[in-house]
Amino acid sequence: MVDHADALVFFGATGDLAYKKIFPSLHSMIRHGRLNMPVIGVAKQGWNLEQFKARAKASLDEHGGADPEALKKLFSLLKYVDGDYKSPETFQELRRTLDGAKHPMHYLAIPPSMFATVGEGLAKSQCNQGARIVVEKPFGRSLASARELNATLREYFPEDAIFRIDHYLGKEPVQSLLYSRFANAVLEPLWNRNYVASVQITMAETMGVQGRGRFYEEAGAIRDVLQNHIMQLIACLAMEPPAGEGEPLRDERAKALTLVRTLTPADVVRGQFAGYLEEKGVAKDSTVETFAAVRLWIDSWRWADVPFYVRVGKCLPVSCTEIIVDFKKPPQRVFREANIGRPNHIRFRVSPEVVLAMGVRVKKIGEALEGTSVELIAQRHPHDEMEPYERLLLDAAAGKADFFAREDQVEEAWRVVDPILGNPTPVEVYAPGTWGPKQAQDLLQQGCTWHDPRDEPDDPDA
Repeated sequence: MVDHADALVFFGATGDLAYKKIFPSLHSMIRHGRLNMPVIGVAKQGWNLEQFKARAKASLDEHGGADPEALKKLFSLLKYVDGDYKSPETFQELRRTLDGAKHPMHYLAIPPSMFATVGEGLAKSQCNQGARIVVEKPFGRSLASARELNATLREYFPEDAIFRIDHYLGKEPVQSLLYSRFANAVLEPLWNRNYVASVQITMAETMGVQGRGRFYEEAGAIRDVLQNHIMQLIACLAMEPPAGEGEPLRDERAKALTLVRTLTPADVVRGQFAGYLEEKGVAKDSTVETFAAVRLWIDSWRWADVPFYVRVGKCLPVSCTEIIVDFKKPPQRVFREANIGRPNHIRFRVSPEVVLAMGVRVKKIGEALEGTSVELIAQRHPHDEMEPYERLLLDAAAGKADFFAREDQVEEAWRVVDPILGNPTPVEVYAPGTWGPKQAQDLLQQGCTWHDPRDEPDDPDA
């Protein structure tokens, strides 16, 4: 039986991630009766415990407000260690503050460049004994750096104690997508190259870089979301049925990624929205992409010759993440078609709302045998589920790694995108509010078009 964590140590506790995500998640965990272990913040801020508590309260006030009883309980659990990560005294103080905890969970919301320093400090103070470590993306900046980062983590922790968070895997709709694939026998006979013509994934945002130009100069769309969130979605869509939960589930996601063909410059179109060069922190001659469209192939029996098209970007017409699985057309047209529309398809909308829909052809009312396209909405509900960070913190504390990225998954995802990092193709300027450079259409097979999420009805009765 896996031991449950008995303390949460949060490095980078005064940073933005703690403020925006972690404190609200801890508050929610308490409200649900699922947090009873001490929470130890570690940072170099010159703060004391009262200042740390004030930061927690400010976070909750800004993100929905605090339940008085839950806040009181949170305050009783909070502890704080102020110190330099390079100082042995910081980790000696952490050891004392752990107060005999045998299975601490160390959460590293710090730059990857500091992982080795913190890992060494934990090891020398024996704070890594019986412990787990949770690390935030990015897991490197390339295949080589990911391998180096994994080697660093493995120096101080075994692989089964390393939990790499990609919050997308903690989202309810992503887990619902995976569940729906294997819980419905009606889908399995169709989920292959015999019936599927193509798969499209759109991850669009209407906003720009929101003052985070310096960060985006280091990331770009490919590193920011394609290598991690998108590759995890592709693994969930393309994987074979797992033998069960736990490691078999992670095995199949990893195997699916090993079969994704390495991208080449011919498979990518990069874009940059007009006005990006005027953003604070952005180089005046920057060629960083704020938009990327790619064409992927999966060399498996199930998916041979089926293109997976992906489009991600900022300053696009809508904020939405949606997956369209287009099926092949019937071999022969028997009846007249008044409005051809999109072919038969399955549509998964991951955000902002959750939708599972099937596109079919039906007869139009009237005398003629003419058809039109409609969607059958199987599921539609708002985002009222558990937040990803709350779910993943609970899973990590329980030692449940189903929805965390494993070392081989991370490295395979980097292997796929490694050749298109940097400037392998020109960056095309596009107007904000459009769907990126027109060259993205050139990636699609003849007769195929990019799906526009705005074309779908917003109401089940529309």
